[in-house]
Amino acid sequence: MSGQKPSYKQTLHLPDTPFSMRAGLAQKEPQILARWTEQKLYERILASRADAEPFMLHDGPPYANGHIHHGHILNKVLKDFVVKYQTMNGRRAPYVPGWDCHGLPIEHKVDEELGKKKREMSQVEIRRACREYAKRFVDIQREEFERLGVLGQWDDPYLTMDYEYEARTVRLLGEFLEAGVVVKGLKPIHWSWAAQTALAEAEVEYDTHVSPSIYVKFPFPSAPTFLAEAAGELAVSVVIWTTTPWTLPANLAIALHPDFDYELIAVGDAALVVARGLKERTLAECKIDPATVRVLASFKGAQLVGAGVDDCPRHAARHPFLDRDSLLLPADYVTLEQGTGCV
Repeated sequence: MSGQKPSYKQTLHLPDTPFSMRAGLAQKEPQILARWTEQKLYERILASRADAEPFMLHDGPPYANGHIHHGHILNKVLKDFVVKYQTMNGRRAPYVPGWDCHGLPIEHKVDEELGKKKREMSQVEIRRACREYAKRFVDIQREEFERLGVLGQWDDPYLTMDYEYEARTVRLLGEFLEAGVVVKGLKPIHWSWAAQTALAEAEVEYDTHVSPSIYVKFPFPSAPTFLAEAAGELAVSVVIWTTTPWTLPANLAIALHPDFDYELIAVGDAALVVARGLKERTLAECKIDPATVRVLASFKGAQLVGAGVDDCPRHAARHPFLDRDSLLLPADYVTLEQGTGCV
């Protein structure tokens, strides 16, 4: 050793470990998962907790409409943390995965695959294609979820398209009907004209839209006597203010507060009904000089719309651009915060 420098490795006392220097996870993880399956690890864990306090995680199912993405990974792994924690905490925590096999996401993917061929297919054939597509991606996603190391009842998941599942759903609905807990009512349903199917709330995407606020005159075809006398030769109209002008085609009524003070004011060749508390603001926003305005009459809203539904004179103004009337009705939700006091 004379004249030679010693190796630094020979001068250090390093620990000895059987672990390899490289993890090799891409090769080892599949081997570990295969061993878990061979050993029936999930079943053995449940058996060891057979008499323990139960913990059930009800897993909202993903759509069977493609490969999993980062959102699926985060969702499934976090839920797996919860189930495994509860298991290690001594509770019996089975995990039953499932898939949603119905709805627009699957229909949309099948439409892309079928293309023009869909026009020649019957509804039954299209549904069968959707079922086959969903089944294919259930198998694909199951393998991808298992690859994440998530333990569960992968051999017997619940599928919303299983005939037994669908039959059970119908039976439960029947039980609800027999129990008298189902109420028939009205609810708006979003509809996709392109896909010809109903949409869930989560499937609706809204574009940013800005609508201008506008003031609109609703003329009286025949004004109430006290307004007609005060207006003389002037045409009488009720003025409303709206931030949603696109709703005007559906307008059927105008609401006034029975207890508010209203005025009939002369503006040019028109006589307009507005709330006294909002007159100045309305004139300012419409760029009308208050000096040119005359007050023709003052009255309570009840004089025009009555004090309530049972005491309503049923006066009507004319829709500004459609051939129909808009009834004048009393409403206590009308405020003097903005607008004209006529809603």
